[in-house]
Amino acid sequence: MNRTAHLLRQGWASGGLALMASLRSVQEMLGTVAFVAAFCVGLSFMRGRAVEGTSVDAATAALPGVLGLSVVFTGVVATAMVLATEREDGTLLRAKALPDGITVYLIGKIVYAAALVLTTVALLVLPGLFLFDGLAAGLARGWPLLLGVLLLGMVATIPFGAVLGSLFDNPRLVNAVGAVPIFALTGISGIFFPITALPEWLQWIAQAFPVYWVGLGLRSAVLPDSMLSAEIGESWRHLETMGALGAWAVLGLVLAPWLLRRTARRVSGANVEKARQKAMQRV
Repeated sequence: MNRTAHLLRQGWASGGLALMASLRSVQEMLGTVAFVAAFCVGLSFMRGRAVEGTSVDAATAALPGVLGLSVVFTGVVATAMVLATEREDGTLLRAKALPDGITVYLIGKIVYAAALVLTTVALLVLPGLFLFDGLAAGLARGWPLLLGVLLLGMVATIPFGAVLGSLFDNPRLVNAVGAVPIFALTGISGIFFPITALPEWLQWIAQAFPVYWVGLGLRSAVLPDSMLSAEIGESWRHLETMGALGAWAVLGLVLAPWLLRRTARRVSGANVEKARQKAMQRV
């Protein structure tokens, strides 16, 4: 227990340092603000229109999808790009040299990504409380579930970002190749439109991955029961959501450290220098 607590403290400190570095980066902060601003403007155009057959504001109905997208993008794609970058700059090599360094590294990435996602969620939700009808009432009722799904969703997706990042040694490849199946999976997971509109075989594929369950959990936390007609079985399926996300979290936390250690064994000072030279040539 003492060793576990020590690893958690070290991982928390590592994630905190990464977060502080990110907050000092003007480019990263501008990217986050641009993401939030773009979706706030897009959602504002949907204000005042109700979802067909309900009294739910269309902007409020779409917001859980935006929150789900931020979880998936940060947890998988952004984490994979950071890992690929840190293979190049020697960060992973330094982590390998420390006792339990890979475990601490992974915990730090979870803490860092969780902080980014929660910040993005806050920036989206706070103005939404004043702009989107019904959002305040939904959050007053469902904020514990919202927070629980966000945290469990991040733990379920971030390790797979580490898995994806371990497969590529070039951040541009992650963005150009690795992100494609993630966005395709997001497209069939009901994040932005009812999954029941898809063929049944696609619905089964979507339900096999955590993206669908993150979206469903967030919708159940924010939206009223009048929106259940668009869901499979007309149910929020809370137990299934927690069970599926929990299973993916356990699988990811078992698989990611093993793959990271395997990747780290292939990293050497010579590899880092070669990668650095390639990165300079790309620049």
